[in-house]
Amino acid sequence: MGIVGTVESLWRYPVKSMRGEELDEMFAGYAGVYGDRVFAFTSSANAKGFPFFTGRDQRQMIRYRARFRNPEKASRPVNLVEAEKLSPNLNPISADLLDLMVDVETPDGKTFAVDDPALIDNLRLNSDGNHELTLRRSHKALTDCRPLSIFAVQTAERLGEETGVQVDKRRFRANVYVDLTNADGFAEDKFVGRSLRIGSTVTIAVLQRDARCMMITLDPDTAEKAPAILKAVAQAHQGMAGVYGAVLTEGVIHKGDPVELL
Repeated sequence: MGIVGTVESLWRYPVKSMRGEELDEMFAGYAGVYGDRVFAFTSSANAKGFPFFTGRDQRQMIRYRARFRNPEKASRPVNLVEAEKLSPNLNPISADLLDLMVDVETPDGKTFAVDDPALIDNLRLNSDGNHELTLRRSHKALTDCRPLSIFAVQTAERLGEETGVQVDKRRFRANVYVDLTNADGFAEDKFVGRSLRIGSTVTIAVLQRDARCMMITLDPDTAEKAPAILKAVAQAHQGMAGVYGAVLTEGVIHKGDPVELL
């Protein structure tokens, strides 16, 4: 079909369920977006199938701001340039996890290293006392489902029209927000089962629609709830908004890149 839109913005989330950071470019790899959800907290009170401590448990968590201490080492794989010179088929490697250390600023302005026990104490302040938290770290993105998420800005606009609520796209915590040409909301649903090329290199297989939970009811700046948004998604869109994909060809995506439906 050719070009269907452009990349409106790029996001990653250094700590699962904390505030995301907008990027001008990002490396999309087989394991997910480089630097995305490198850290997560798990709770003894949650189910073993989904042990993560998130905004579902402590909604103010989405207001915690995580930043890489060495952003230059967290932007793309450490040997990407050298690997590409040798062969376009080589998989680059991640930085050492010590080089991907994150500092977290709380909503009240305190800053902790992500592995500081005091951060756990802070997170537990407004949550159920049964939560005993453990920090997890990983070289792959600790996503809920597939490695990469895509969301059309028209879908946020459509939900705003349906609910009468101003819908900030950040509620949906996607990696790639796309601005689709001549498309209505939820047009990305039609990409399922197809592949997208984003920019000159990255190819993504769109695998499934994204099933939504109460996280999308939370305002990304205030954590206040707007239940009407989840209600509209559930009643009018089968509980789905946005799509999940898997990377078939790794590479760097830039803001403004063309999005081509293959």
